[in-house]
Amino acid sequence: MYDRAVNSGLLTLTVAQPGRLDKAIAVLLPMLSRSAAQRLIAQGRVRVDDLARDADFRVQPGQTIVVDLPEPLPEVPQAESLALDILYEDQSVIVINKPAGMVVHPAPGNLSGTVVNAVLAYAPEVVTVGDARRPGIVHRLDKETSGLLLIAKHEPALRALQSQFKARTIKKTYLALCVGHVSPERGAIDKPIGRDPSKRRHMAIIAGGREAVTQYVVTEVFAPPGGQGAACYSLVRAHPLTGRTHQLRVHLASIGYPIVGDVLYGMRKDELTRKLRPRHMLHASELTFVSPASGQEVKVHAPLPDDMRRVLDALSSPSAPDQ
Repeated sequence: MYDRAVNSGLLTLTVAQPGRLDKAIAVLLPMLSRSAAQRLIAQGRVRVDDLARDADFRVQPGQTIVVDLPEPLPEVPQAESLALDILYEDQSVIVINKPAGMVVHPAPGNLSGTVVNAVLAYAPEVVTVGDARRPGIVHRLDKETSGLLLIAKHEPALRALQSQFKARTIKKTYLALCVGHVSPERGAIDKPIGRDPSKRRHMAIIAGGREAVTQYVVTEVFAPPGGQGAACYSLVRAHPLTGRTHQLRVHLASIGYPIVGDVLYGMRKDELTRKLRPRHMLHASELTFVSPASGQEVKVHAPLPDDMRRVLDALSSPSAPDQ
């Protein structure tokens, strides 16, 4: 991401010459390339006079740029003896049930304790598969999303699975608990997603963004016994046909039904979130793909995790959601 000789932390720079923000950073910090500066800006790690700006923002002499440099990543993730819940394995793939709170691969702020660290201890041969910083990883789940994750055990398997994703033949099913009674109860959300220009760490529905399509169906509606006006919630089975960052979270919020517990895109003050303080209630429950080893279709199911089950049980209880 950037030269490892640069110390992580906040750096304060003073602009001497007018010009683009990304170019100014590259001049003031010559150990950073312009593309590295652009990545830091996109990640929300750069502020000009305490305001977030885009890479093409024109800075002026005397302005202050604060750059938040992340910790440098190790060249190769280290193996760590961590528990893995393996639901399927053959000669080409491993399918795990990722717990909420576990990061998929090392990144600034999460340099250890990730799925990749655990996989390298379990199957050391994966170290040579794909990107050296995220070996074996075919697709990703957000840190707080639980459920099924595919890992390729060798390079041909990685290429075969990537081809299946590109052809949209891999079928993914998620369960999401949403705020409100989702209406219509069955439908498709076809809205392009891109980086939010005003909140660089967020994604948003943006004209000119990348194609994003989600099919969904409501499987259950929870109406607490408070009567008319009381909050209700919907359990939604969602099928993303594309794989955009935060796709389900952004799409469901865009139609007015954010995922419970989602502090980025949701309603932080909904009743259930205040009472139970859940992580965002999103679980990758089913995955169907063709095994590169056998050529046969494989379907894997991950049961609801305990924390999500407790929230649903609370909604089903006469005292929900005060329990």
